[in-house]
Amino acid sequence: MRTQWRSWLAGEGRLLACSLIVVAHCSPVAAGPAVTSLLKPLDLVGYASRTMPPHFSGRTIDTRQVSLADLRGKVVLLNFWASWCLECRPEMPVLERLHRELAQQGLAVIGINAREERGAVRRYANELGLTFPVVLDPDGKINAQYGVVGLPTTFIVGRDGRAVALAVGPREWAGAAGRALIHALLVEAGPRPGAP
Repeated sequence: MRTQWRSWLAGEGRLLACSLIVVAHCSPVAAGPAVTSLLKPLDLVGYASRTMPPHFSGRTIDTRQVSLADLRGKVVLLNFWASWCLECRPEMPVLERLHRELAQQGLAVIGINAREERGAVRRYANELGLTFPVVLDPDGKINAQYGVVGLPTTFIVGRDGRAVALAVGPREWAGAAGRALIHALLVEAGPRPGAP
């Protein structure tokens, strides 16, 4: 059974991302004490020190290129979703509101759509008035890199590029606990000059 599981993960390209999830569950969180204490109220799983998220690059619905490397120095909420996901829909306007309120302070909200056609994703984004970048993942490659197994799934990346936490399922991102976490991350230092 264990061999079959490993074969499946490797075959789907999820081994690295799933190991990141295991590391997050099994390792002590190394974020600052202020950030660490803010994960529990949102039931977030924190990552171990120096855990870096997988690199991704993709095109948005308006064909702009977005990559994780381009977002270095920002706090990133990377939200994996689909238009057919009932739990995803209520989160989208909340993420849009955070994007509009906090982008100037360094928050980057990025939606990664799971395997849907550009026209359907564009209609959905227009219907909800989404202005944050929505990246298309038609073959599921980015979803596989991150080991996404349920929607919505949100990964949080700090200004210094480290993986901070993940949430499987919806969260109250604009509630008091969500805002406290985002603000704590926004006041952290960014990457050191010359750091990779």
